[in-house]
Amino acid sequence: MLKEVEIVLVAISSPIQIGIYENTKLLELIQSNEKSSEILPILYKKIFKTYKVKTLFYANGPGSFMAIKVSYIFLKSLSILKNIPLYATDAFNFNNNQPIKAIGKLFFVKVSSEIKTQKLEIVPRMEFKLPDVLDYNEFSTTVAPYYGIGAV
Repeated sequence: MLKEVEIVLVAISSPIQIGIYENTKLLELIQSNEKSSEILPILYKKIFKTYKVKTLFYANGPGSFMAIKVSYIFLKSLSILKNIPLYATDAFNFNNNQPIKAIGKLFFVKVSSEIKTQKLEIVPRMEFKLPDVLDYNEFSTTVAPYYGIGAV
């Protein structure tokens, strides 16, 4: 019998991170520097052969427009086809609320619960980390991508 797990995807920047959680605890971490459009089907195929996936979670932005779009379409399709609930949260939950690159010297920042853009002269280090314990309260059923600014 396969272990029942929750899967968390953070594909805002490289490396892509996929966390496999059992009873809210991080069981396995998968990372890849490949393009999300190419590697997600391969990684998720392996995951579905190894585990029984009961819930899907992802960071729906802000960050790379293409990565967010690919993640959303891929996970939304899996959710519908396999009848698995999908939840989302903003990327700030995975980088200790640090600024996230937008375009040029513009960065996304989160003040209270509002996401804004702000010009920064010094480029902060952007590092995302999956939590050791999954907090369901951080996620929402509102799963559409959050872009923050119009596509350029």
